Amino acid sequence: MSRSDIVRRLRKRRIGVLMGGWSSEREVSLLSGQRVLDSLKSQGYKAIGIDITRTFADQIKKAKIDIAFIILHGTPGEDGSIQGFLELQGIPYTGSGVTASAVCMDKLITKMLFKQTGIPTPDFIHVGEHDEVGPVLARADKQFGYPMICKPRSEGSSVGIELLQGRRGAEDRCERVQRGFGSFILEPFVQGVIATVGILGDEVLPILELVPKRQRFYDYEAKYTRGETEFIIPARLDKRMVRKIQDLAWKAHTLIGCRGFSRIDLVVKNGRYPYFLEINTLPGLTDISDLPAEAESVGISYDELVFRILADALT
Repeated sequence: MSRSDIVRRLRKRRIGVLMGGWSSEREVSLLSGQRVLDSLKSQGYKAIGIDITRTFADQIKKAKIDIAFIILHGTPGEDGSIQGFLELQGIPYTGSGVTASAVCMDKLITKMLFKQTGIPTPDFIHVGEHDEVGPVLARADKQFGYPMICKPRSEGSSVGIELLQGRRGAEDRCERVQRGFGSFILEPFVQGVIATVGILGDEVLPILELVPKRQRFYDYEAKYTRGETEFIIPARLDKRMVRKIQDLAWKAHTLIGCRGFSRIDLVVKNGRYPYFLEINTLPGLTDISDLPAEAESVGISYDELVFRILADALT
């Protein structure tokens, strides 16, 4: 199908930009959604914004949309819930399907798949919602030691992540994460180049290096506070490492069955050892988000990025 045919078909559709939701990433989703909505309208498409609530079934039916541009970070957008509903309604949508969305939202399953298929990822220990934290922390200390990362099993945008420098206070901080988010993962804190690589269609975008100015890792504040993180594109890595990371990123994206676009986060230790952390099936599209910056570095404007993501929903 030619580009003109795609544009003609899209101009006949009523596009719903699904944003908001009720997860801890709601505010970021609203920012991403509004920017996407503005872009679609400026390109001449019939688009409306829908701030998703727990009655989203009624909202979507009432809006009478023909296609959904999903930019819901966290639940219910990244866990497959919205995708499943849209499939039942016969409404095409952007991004990954039910299975890939659910798998990538679950950091434990993602890491298990990485490990099984040869995609390097930090060692890890899972701590259940009702597990006693102390003994597991002791096992983690013996297995890989401090400093270590404590992260919720199914949250995004670095929400709830704790950097544990040593034994003092570690159990209390882990229990706080457990109370707030349920089960979580412990993994060694890998120091190195913090990086992310986006996928758009069948294209692997340049690797973006992230340099937080005050934080030791790329936490929520570093991600969403303007000026807190320096973007370096392309990342300061040698050509062989760049090719290896891009090949592994594509392998991860296709392994889990992601579609349309995604963003894979990693850390490169000593410039030689990449450790993949997670896959984001609905990465942020705000004016300070990673994926738009990566796209822009190869001449893909924000409007073009939005168009390509939307056009993929027709295939």
